[in-house]
Amino acid sequence: MKYMATYDLMESARNTQEWLGASARAFASYPAFALSMNPFLPVMAAWGEVTERSYNRMVAKPDWGIRSIVGPNGQDHLVDVKTVVDKPFGDLIQFFVRRRKPMARKVLLVAPMSGHYATLLRSMVSSLLPDADVFVTDWHNARDIPVSAGKFDVEDYTLYLVDFMRALGPDVHVIAICQPAPLALAATAYLAGEHPDEQPRSLTLIGGPVDPDAAATEVTDFGRRVTMGQLEHLAIQRVGFQHKGAGRLVYPGLLQLAGFVSMNAERHSKAFSDQIMRPRGRGGPITMRTTASMTNIWRSWT
Repeated sequence: MKYMATYDLMESARNTQEWLGASARAFASYPAFALSMNPFLPVMAAWGEVTERSYNRMVAKPDWGIRSIVGPNGQDHLVDVKTVVDKPFGDLIQFFVRRRKPMARKVLLVAPMSGHYATLLRSMVSSLLPDADVFVTDWHNARDIPVSAGKFDVEDYTLYLVDFMRALGPDVHVIAICQPAPLALAATAYLAGEHPDEQPRSLTLIGGPVDPDAAATEVTDFGRRVTMGQLEHLAIQRVGFQHKGAGRLVYPGLLQLAGFVSMNAERHSKAFSDQIMRPRGRGGPITMRTTASMTNIWRSWT
């Protein structure tokens, strides 16, 4: 499956679904049908927009949207996003609060790399900013990184975290959310063994699979049935010609989305149909809001 044509074929399938949704929405919303009492038309328009949004790829990275915070004296302080460490596959960024002295507490948020942009942690950053200096791992999309930049595997990911922790010093508090929890633990253990004076002051792991056997799920059962070689052969593909990272080995977004939805197929199917059939108001069209689980996951995955 490590063929660039396969990646482009899946991208073509996604693009086709997005086009079908947009076409259905545009056709059912045609002004000439405004006086029609056919109930199928608003349902068709709703289906079209939900489908279009679900398969729409996010071209531009979302903005953090954190412009200012309220200081202890009730005065607003502007917030700037600054790059502290610049690396090919991810940066260490700081939310710098203007006209505020360095805080006693320094927090590093390790954001998930697979599935979301770091902006997913916007609410957590906003809640921590008034009481701490906040730093976040801002991972880049692998499909946009040229092959000449080298590989990026689990070992590289861990060493990135080590470099970020060392750059912030031993007084930093590390919080890893979801996917990077075991890697943040490995990076902290590495520092404890190699550079004990530079290990973080504390490490908090939230919702991460440190011990998958602690709670058996369909995912852990699947992991016992399939070997790593089989997974690599079936799931790993090369980025297509359309992107800067053409030829790079990645786990494509469509496969990740399919696996995520298959774990709760009934729930996602119901959420999809509910968004289509939900009314927007008196005699108005159907609400066209997509589920966050499908839209956020698809748009930002490679």
